[in-house]
Amino acid sequence: MRTGANPLLLLRELRQLGRLQLTASLASIPPIAELDPERCYVAWDGVLITSATREAIADVFIFVADSCDLKIEPGTEASAEKNEAPIADAEGAASPKFPAWGRRATDTPDNASSIRVPAAKLDQFVNLVGELVTVQARLGQIATEREDSQMAAVSEEMERLTSLLRESSISIRMLPLRNTFERFRRLVHDLSRDLHKEVDLTIEGADTELDKSVIDKLNDPLMHLIRNSMDHGIERAEARGAAGKRPAASIRLSARYSGASVLIGVADDGAGINAQAVRERAIEKGLVAADAPLTESEIFSFIFAAGFSTARQITDVSGRGVGMDVVRRSVDALRGTIDVASKAGVGTTITLRLPLTLAIIDGLLVRVGQAHFVLPLASTLECIELTRADIEKANGKHVVAVRGELIPYIRIREYFKIHTEAPEREQVMITETEDGRYGLVVDEVLGDHQTVIKNLGRFYRHVQVISGATILGNGVVALILDPHRLIQEILKAPFAESNREGRARVHGQATAAAG
Repeated sequence: MRTGANPLLLLRELRQLGRLQLTASLASIPPIAELDPERCYVAWDGVLITSATREAIADVFIFVADSCDLKIEPGTEASAEKNEAPIADAEGAASPKFPAWGRRATDTPDNASSIRVPAAKLDQFVNLVGELVTVQARLGQIATEREDSQMAAVSEEMERLTSLLRESSISIRMLPLRNTFERFRRLVHDLSRDLHKEVDLTIEGADTELDKSVIDKLNDPLMHLIRNSMDHGIERAEARGAAGKRPAASIRLSARYSGASVLIGVADDGAGINAQAVRERAIEKGLVAADAPLTESEIFSFIFAAGFSTARQITDVSGRGVGMDVVRRSVDALRGTIDVASKAGVGTTITLRLPLTLAIIDGLLVRVGQAHFVLPLASTLECIELTRADIEKANGKHVVAVRGELIPYIRIREYFKIHTEAPEREQVMITETEDGRYGLVVDEVLGDHQTVIKNLGRFYRHVQVISGATILGNGVVALILDPHRLIQEILKAPFAESNREGRARVHGQATAAAG
């Protein structure tokens, strides 16, 4: 610990070489009053069953060889079986000695078998679980209306079991991104040869898990992002040398969790995006007026337009203007968002924010008039009351004070033109978006809701602020709102028509409050 070495990383690398059994020795832990926070008291005895060579095992400890006494002794599998201690994973969490649910007492992680299941059967299983969630919501509705204690008890138990089954079905479809990321090493190698550029691919967060249905649709977007970085972003070796950079460029492919989303980034250390060139090309193609004031993010958004390319000559890699358009359409189909950050001479980072799953989410059911909506629970921070006195105190501005912070809000009633009278006390759902914290004003919060996402169909494919719909227990259809896109549309879209005055006023006030 004192030398900066992380033993967990060493154990993780050892586990990749074969089957690793660890025994934790706690005998050296002193009384709590004598603990030294800079000292490690837990020792690990490990038995590694592997076909790797002695040199490969020693390479794991290459960075700590000077500060440890390393002995690698050959053993047999019989010696590993005598080790009765719990088997620990690379994070140091030990498995209990008693059997887990659904596993025989004689089974261990080493001899537990696995089976292959066709993806179609797995999708059917998840769909049936989704239908079961809908039926359970209907049962809960009936139990509430009849005020039958026995039926209410059955409904609660059914809800608990359905929730566990839902989590289990989703976890089955979750797969690590490692295989998806690793296959791009060949792409980078081939493009490096074709473009005469030396590029290294770095992968981070490959163990991040994502729904299989989402992973299956990631190949094309990531391929086009990497091709774009290597062709447009990364300079040739001579230009990199003149700019004081090392000859070998770097592309970093990363993934990490962010709430109920996964952030997948493609970053390079190239020349960055030439905002002026992108603007001129957009004006040339008639995408924007020559005198239009544009922010940097708005200029960068043009690279995702259909048929847009800054390359003047068509090659095997670029020039057709279809690559980044494919990225945008694929991410939109996955109900995700794209963020572009670029700095001249430093590089470009494109981040995809994708939902963990496309099947079932945890949401909050809200009501506005007679309409019902579902807000994703992961993006909702808190709920506060909004009274008439609060509205008068804000002098007509759509802002609310939350612990000394002014947060702008959007009235769902005005946005969707629901012509009903607002109650005396409304509810503001504070949501966290890429543009900051904003509030969504509703009439009533009905409670949490296990939401089975249903697509709205092709007719509504251009409605970005609604990510789907769900059927409630009483048969009513509730729309699933996408807070991120709702806020972005309010802030960016021009509302010039007279029949959109309400939304224009919200837009102006929310922008002023955010500024």
